[in-house]
Amino acid sequence: MSTESKKWLKFRLMTLLVFFVILFVALFSRALHLQILSGETLKILAEKQHTKTLLLPPERGIIFDRNGEKIAASLQVDSVCADPSKMARPADAAERITSLLNIDRQVVMKKLLHSKNFCWIARRIPPELAQKVEEAKIEGVFLVKEPKRFYPNGDLAGQLVGLVGLDSVGLEGLEIKYDQYLKGTPEKLIWTRDAKGRILYHRAEKASVSSDESINMILTIDSRIQYLVESQLKAAVQEKGAKGGLAIVMDPKTGEILALANSPSFDPNVLLSVSSNNKKNKVITDCFDPGSTFKPFLVAAALEEGTVRENDRFYCENGSYTIANRVIHEANRKRHGALTVHDILKYSSNIGSVKIAEKLGKEKFYEYIRAFGFGAKTGIDLPGEIPGLLRPVDNWTRVDAATIAFGQGVSVTAIQMITALSTIANQGTMMKPYVVKALVDKKGQIVHNYSPTAVRQVISPDTARRLTAIMTDVVGQEDGTGKNARIENVSVAGKTGTAQKFDFSRGVYSSERVKTSFMGFFPAEDPQIAMLVILDEPQKDRWGGVASAPVFKAIGEQILMCFKTHIRPNPLPGMEQEKNINNSDISLSLVSSSRIINADAAASLEADESLIPDFLGLSIRDVLRTARKRGIEVRIEGNGWAVKQHPVPGTPIAHSTHCSVIFDHGN
Repeated sequence: MSTESKKWLKFRLMTLLVFFVILFVALFSRALHLQILSGETLKILAEKQHTKTLLLPPERGIIFDRNGEKIAASLQVDSVCADPSKMARPADAAERITSLLNIDRQVVMKKLLHSKNFCWIARRIPPELAQKVEEAKIEGVFLVKEPKRFYPNGDLAGQLVGLVGLDSVGLEGLEIKYDQYLKGTPEKLIWTRDAKGRILYHRAEKASVSSDESINMILTIDSRIQYLVESQLKAAVQEKGAKGGLAIVMDPKTGEILALANSPSFDPNVLLSVSSNNKKNKVITDCFDPGSTFKPFLVAAALEEGTVRENDRFYCENGSYTIANRVIHEANRKRHGALTVHDILKYSSNIGSVKIAEKLGKEKFYEYIRAFGFGAKTGIDLPGEIPGLLRPVDNWTRVDAATIAFGQGVSVTAIQMITALSTIANQGTMMKPYVVKALVDKKGQIVHNYSPTAVRQVISPDTARRLTAIMTDVVGQEDGTGKNARIENVSVAGKTGTAQKFDFSRGVYSSERVKTSFMGFFPAEDPQIAMLVILDEPQKDRWGGVASAPVFKAIGEQILMCFKTHIRPNPLPGMEQEKNINNSDISLSLVSSSRIINADAAASLEADESLIPDFLGLSIRDVLRTARKRGIEVRIEGNGWAVKQHPVPGTPIAHSTHCSVIFDHGN
């Protein structure tokens, strides 16, 4: 080989070597770039291409009444989703899915065309439809599980509990007030697909490890009392042709709300068919002129200040009294001469009340109105409460002071009225009203316990006792305006009210549109139940004593029938009241929430059909129905609700197919 040839060969070898070195460096650099410098970015891109992630609404906490009865819970149901990128013919898929679900094809097509990788087709569908979708195996369409809020008792306490939206976010009532506790941690659904779009696997995990689990809630509400209050209120609204109604039952010694009812009712299970007005909890969101139910607070102020005594007499002008060119009349055009303070309240005299207010003075009257909580929020743990309307005393004319004395010209809420009434029943001490008794975690551990809160001493115990005696005669004596609220063998203290509604179109109070009300508490000697009943614009019986008082009576009687009581009978008419009352013999047994609910344990017990279920708190019918499903022979003792059982819940059915359940009307 010549020298030239050797040089050329050497040059070619060097050139190839340099080329391979450059190629190696280029490949190494590219690998370094892909694996190290851009590795994380490319990994994310690959995951986006092959992995889909969806945040599902969390399962909300359970809401229980004071007995452990579920008022709101969550169920796992199926929803239909679609991945348009995996559909060869979206129009065909839309046609098939809409025919199965009976939904608008154009709406589905719009979703498919405007979505890249994911869109909802139908949320929370019934099981039978979910099965059809699964069996159809439509390309790019799949099912995912998500929680659906369910209210087992339908419209029971609907306005109080509220509702949630499609994404499990609270919208009304307790659901929105305590949303941060109830909503829990969102669930992340992750699934991986191969090149053909087939699901390889999917998994669920919490979106954030640090997020809190959902919290369960226990209310002060007793669902049994709530049910009978709603039933009686609804019946009264229908019978009297009223526009609507409100009713509240409260423990005056603690501030616990035992029942809170609005009529018309509202079922959060059927959200779309409910008018927005019916969702409002008017007990706290609407205000009204209280009418004659305001008079006890005037008399309380005058007695407390020593301005009057029960037997002081006032001339009531035979039914017509002129103040600054304004003529004040008695209700129903009645005529009264001289009346004692006791009888002014018993007969509900407007003119007598005006004269008491004049003697008390508007500044002192205003001071006590504020002390009883009017013109300010009560602070109840519900959203949307308003303070009512109470003008500053400096703006009161003489006519204003007169009309406010009998409940016109001041606007109050129902929750303010029951709280103020309970202040009288509780020896002058105002208690803050509340509806949430405790928050507990899934293991049954208390997260927050809410206790009774004393707000202030408004009047002395002596004044409260004297006023209670007068209000007891309003109901107990034959000529009292509240006689239709009498409950046999129980002393009731109360006051009727009929308030004209203001006609804003004419600028005057209407004589046709009224609110009738009755408020009272029992037993008068040791009050344990305070109650307010309001009917809005009744077309029949437009007076509180004949429209609302009977509703109070009916509810009170049923409460006494449903719970153990040891209440001293009223003395016969004309007999002296006993001075020494054994308060230990006066009790109304209400269920407490000492047994905190362990939701997980309860759910597993209900689901496991090999175990004896927990019958406690159930009616006889529900016990028999549950026992029949599991092949258990039940022996029934008593009436009412299940209070004891043997064997205990959780006992294997294989060990015993018999169960003895004792029922009673209280604990």
